[in-house]
Amino acid sequence: MSKTKSSALTAVFSAAIALAALPGAARAADKVHLMLDWIPTGDYAPYYAGIASGIYERNGIELRISKGNGSGDTLSKVAGGAAEIGMADISALFTARQRSSVPLKMIGAVYAHSPHSLFVRKDSGITTFTGLEGKKIGITPGNSHRLYFPAVAAAAKTDPNKIEWVTVDGSAMGPLLISGKVDAIPSYSTNFYYQNKQAQKAGKELAFLPFVEAGFAIYSLAFHTTEANIKNRPEMLKNFMKATSESWEAARKDPQATCEAHVKAIPQVDLDDCLGSLKATLGFIFTDHAKDAGVGGITAERLNKTYEVVAQAQSLDPKADPATAVDMSFLPPKK
Repeated sequence: MSKTKSSALTAVFSAAIALAALPGAARAADKVHLMLDWIPTGDYAPYYAGIASGIYERNGIELRISKGNGSGDTLSKVAGGAAEIGMADISALFTARQRSSVPLKMIGAVYAHSPHSLFVRKDSGITTFTGLEGKKIGITPGNSHRLYFPAVAAAAKTDPNKIEWVTVDGSAMGPLLISGKVDAIPSYSTNFYYQNKQAQKAGKELAFLPFVEAGFAIYSLAFHTTEANIKNRPEMLKNFMKATSESWEAARKDPQATCEAHVKAIPQVDLDDCLGSLKATLGFIFTDHAKDAGVGGITAERLNKTYEVVAQAQSLDPKADPATAVDMSFLPPKK
């Protein structure tokens, strides 16, 4: 080999070694598809803002987000490989694992306790869960509100078999309620601000009935992934949860900037709607419970209580161990 060619090759190898030594250059960022359980309201602003601010990128994650159509639908799609990670209610996870042997696990809690509610029009006369027989309630496939509702109905002495459940697309539920085509819709209380604002534009007012009034101090929305990802892509999951934790903290420090980034990505969401939803959402993430369990973490006591409620509502095996459905090893260390 000539001296000229040898020198050229040496230069190429030296450049390659130098490039590999740069931060983040050793390997490309992991491409991760996050599927929501719902349309991208302000509840999800931290994730869109985390992309815009580079938090996910700095943690080695190239994140893509798509809307969902209910917890059951999201879990089904994640199990089928349509997304690496899905946001869904833990009740849907327990049910899917037992009834369909879906190979999914929860890897982080979003809400430390349940924000499940029924939204109604104030002029409907509905003020409690009692007396809902004959009413129409909109619902999306696999929606966790439906999974919990039998227990709520039992506490209110309402016959759930005499309620008409109308399956609809998630984005249509608000308009159907406002127009009076359904009598109630299930939604997280974090969505109340923007839903009521839309109702007010139509000359109506909404109210909400929180499930927690029936004793639902339980886990709800969470992140889930396949057991294959847990086995084969643990570093990706750790990076994702670390970036998500940082995005939550950034949202708490600056909700305005977080929502401005969200609205830029999702222009259908008004800034004030985003702020209303985001502030309510952060109240479910940063809680007294999170001080003990860590943000995104869980305790065995509340996990067992959550499973007890779900198992009773859905006739699941009461002796099953809910700990087998979770893997919390990907969360960053508790601060």
